[in-house]
Amino acid sequence: MMDTKTILNEASGRMQKAIDHLEEELLNVRAGKASPNALNGIMVDYFGSQVPISGAASVTVPDAKTILIQPWDKNMLRPLEKAIIDSNIGLTPSNNGEQIRLTIPPLTEERRKELVKQVRGEAETARISLRNARRDAVEAFKKAQKEGMPEDESKDGETQSQKLLEKFSKLLDEALQKKEKEIMTV
Repeated sequence: MMDTKTILNEASGRMQKAIDHLEEELLNVRAGKASPNALNGIMVDYFGSQVPISGAASVTVPDAKTILIQPWDKNMLRPLEKAIIDSNIGLTPSNNGEQIRLTIPPLTEERRKELVKQVRGEAETARISLRNARRDAVEAFKKAQKEGMPEDESKDGETQSQKLLEKFSKLLDEALQKKEKEIMTV
């Protein structure tokens, strides 16, 4: 039989993972400011291996509207450029034979609204994960009660599961509000 601490730690761990994942996803949402995170998830063929762009080039942000990609090997300019175009991140690379420059266009009102919708979708997915973790914890307490855990301890565990959900939901809402504000700030 699992004890209260184990069940709650497991639920808390799963909830934290959902929040961490959400924050990671939110970093990848471009809010009109240049960030190397815009390139996360884009892979390029580097001498036969698929590597992230940062594995084949130095990625810097010289100003709020520019991402500069300096390949370690000049022969990588073309493959890097192609990977960026194929990734559909909505940025057009300009290659001067030495480096690739990505200029971040200002966000239109429509694009901002799309991004907010996307961010809310990510938050909803995380919210579902939080509720699933709570539900599994509550079920674990009911099962533990059947296996001999005192009823009051089981009910207390269910209450604590709900409190965990509330705590992590608050973190989720804060992350979402912060990102929405960042997107909508012109």
